[in-house]
Amino acid sequence: MSSKPILRQRWSDVAFLHWRIDPSAAEPYMPLGCSPDVIDGSSWIGLIGFQMSQSSFFGSPNIPWLGNFPEVNVRLYSIDDQGQRGVVFRSLEASHLIPVLTARAAFGLRYQWASMKLDKRGNQVAYLTRRHGQAEARSHFIIQTGAEAAHSAETLPDPISTFLTARWGFHERRRGHTLYCRNHHEPWPLQHAELLHLDVSAFTARGSAVNH
Repeated sequence: MSSKPILRQRWSDVAFLHWRIDPSAAEPYMPLGCSPDVIDGSSWIGLIGFQMSQSSFFGSPNIPWLGNFPEVNVRLYSIDDQGQRGVVFRSLEASHLIPVLTARAAFGLRYQWASMKLDKRGNQVAYLTRRHGQAEARSHFIIQTGAEAAHSAETLPDPISTFLTARWGFHERRRGHTLYCRNHHEPWPLQHAELLHLDVSAFTARGSAVNH
């Protein structure tokens, strides 16, 4: 059964960083009815940074200021009893307070208000976040794409990159029930990038993700 989308938004300058973890490490964080999704013998933890823009609700016009901000999230990978694959967010950092409060109220997501910056210099992109009221919860990572970005984007993704990026929903425990909220987007035009700097304090801060 089709339904009208609740939220539309554009993601740009997206960086996917991933680490293998044992499925048993992710198991305690799965909502009821879900288990860690596994490929190549591992589950995974992801640190994802991007710029959000052109946000709108229920087909309304774009929200010019509130709907335009960087975000960094930490996520695990889930599959439910119906075979629906998704993600489980362990933390989501955003720089505008009103969207943070709205996402918490509407979806029960663990959004946190943070001081954030996304800086682009040539083929380098830097993502920096520091949570308000919890300075130890921070992320700082810098990536560098290849000089021939257009050529790299045409490279066919491998099974693991498809598994980690082609996710069409998230699982969240809400008022005693496990929700599966669907999303839709075109396949990501993935390209390789080099990780130049990494501070993963967001992984181990209280209220964030699992130790790895």
